[in-house]
Parts: sequence; C-alpha cells; structure tokens
Amino acid sequence: MANHSYVTAEGLQKLKNELDQLKNVERPSISKQIAEARDKGDLSENAEYAAAKEAQGMLELRIQKLEDAISNLRVIDESKIDTSKVQILSKVKIKNKANNAVMQYVVVAESEANLKEGKISVNTPIAQALLGKKVGDTVNVKVPSGALTFEILEITL
Repeated sequence: MANHSYVTAEGLQKLKNELDQLKNVERPSISKQIAEARDKGDLSENAEYAAAKEAQGMLELRIQKLEDAISNLRVIDESKIDTSKVQILSKVKIKNKANNAVMQYVVVAESEANLKEGKISVNTPIAQALLGKKVGDTVNVKVPSGALTFEILEITL
C-alpha cells in the first residue's frame, strides 16, 4: 500500500522541474563524461571513468526517488481547506505563553518545508501538536529543549 503525501500545486511543479533537470540536462552530461573517459583507454585503471560511473549511479538513484515521490503525491485543493481548525496549508499565528512571542507558520508537506519562509513540515513536533486545533486552543509541544506552550491566535490560508 502506497504512503501518500500531500503537496501544493507549486510544490509538485518544483519536484517535476527538478526531475526534468536531472533527466534532460544532468543525465546526458554524465553520459558524455562516461563516453569521454571510456575513450581514454584502459577502464580498469581509469579513475575518471569510475567517478563518472559512480556519479551516474547516484543520479539514477535520485531520479528514481523523485519519480517514486511524485507518484505518491496528492495535490491539495486550497479552495477546500477549512480554516476553523489547523490542517496542512493552514497559516497559523501562535503565541508562546512563556515569553509572549508571536510567530506565524504555514503547515506544509515535508518536501516544501522552509523555515526561512515560515513553512514548517507537517511532521514537526509543533505542527503535529497544532493539527486539528482551533483558535483559542492551547497546545503543549515537547521539543529538544523541553516543553513549550502555545496559544493559537489565528488560522488563515
């Protein structure tokens, strides 16, 4: 049984673009490197050939992983997201009860997480604690440095 992950249309397009780059630019480039190394003679003592073959193996592995990931993705229809509770793609404004710091995160799929952009993976402890909660709810999150308590101030898209 396949383990499905959810992603935005934008996130899916990024993965497809990366796959296209690997297949149509990097794969031919490595094939050319292998051909050039092969033309240099004895393959048993050709470090350039061995390195190119290893790079080809790594590239093919990456392509296979991307193809598998894309085949198990489901695109989320943002128009059908309920903002009454936290779920994937929700933009959540939370307040740390200990220091009153207010933070805002968007809960996204693992492949789209980017803390600099305020996007946290649905698999993080904070996102896991927030999922299914409503505005006004208080959540306790166990993090490596201890436990944090947050109040949900706002849920939007």
